Amino acid sequence: MNFLIFGFFTGMSLIFAIGAQNIFVIEQGLKKNFIFLVCLICAISDVLLIFLGIFLFHFFDNFFTPQIEIVLNVLLLLFLLHFIWEKVRINRTNIKLKKLGKNYNFFEIFYRTVGFTFLNPHVYSDTVFFLGNFSKNFLMEQKFLFGIGASVSSIIFFFSLGYLSKYLSNYLKSEKVWKLINMIIIIFMSLLTFYLLTIIFK
Repeated sequence: MNFLIFGFFTGMSLIFAIGAQNIFVIEQGLKKNFIFLVCLICAISDVLLIFLGIFLFHFFDNFFTPQIEIVLNVLLLLFLLHFIWEKVRINRTNIKLKKLGKNYNFFEIFYRTVGFTFLNPHVYSDTVFFLGNFSKNFLMEQKFLFGIGASVSSIIFFFSLGYLSKYLSNYLKSEKVWKLINMIIIIFMSLLTFYLLTIIFK
C-alpha cells in the first residue's frame, strides 16, 4: 500500500504544474468544449506511458550493470535538479494563462489533444524516463502498485482539472495559487532528491 500512495503523490507532483497540456485542458473546461474527450485522451495516454516506462526499465533490467545503474541514477538526479530549478524559476516570474480562443469541433479537439500529449517532450521525460527509472529497483508487485498509484493520480487530476475549471476559474487563473502549488512540488521533489542521493552514495 505504501508504494501505491508513493506512486500517487509522485505522479501528482510531476503532472500538477502549468504546462501546454494542462493549460489546454483548462481552456477546454472553461469553454465546455468536449471536455470528457480531452480528459479521457490525456488520462489514457498517461496511464499507457507510465506503465511503458516502468516495464521498459524492467525489461532491460538484465542489462543494468552497476556502472550503467550509476549513470541512470545520476541522470535521474540531474532531471530532478532541473525539474526543481524550473519550478523555482517559474515561481520567480509571472504565471499567466492565455486568453480563451474559439471552440473546436470533435476532430480538431481529438488531434489537438493528442498533439499536446504525444508531441510534448515533458510527457515522456516525466512518465517514461522518470517514473520508469525511479521504479527500476522495485519488486514486480511494487512496480504495479507504484504504476497504479501514478495512473490514478493522472486520471483524477485531468478529470478534476477539466470539470472543475469552470467553477474554479478564478483560482486556476490566480498566480498566487500556482506559486503555492509549485512550492509544495519543490518540497516534495527535494525530498525525492535526497532519497536518490542516499541510493547513489550508499
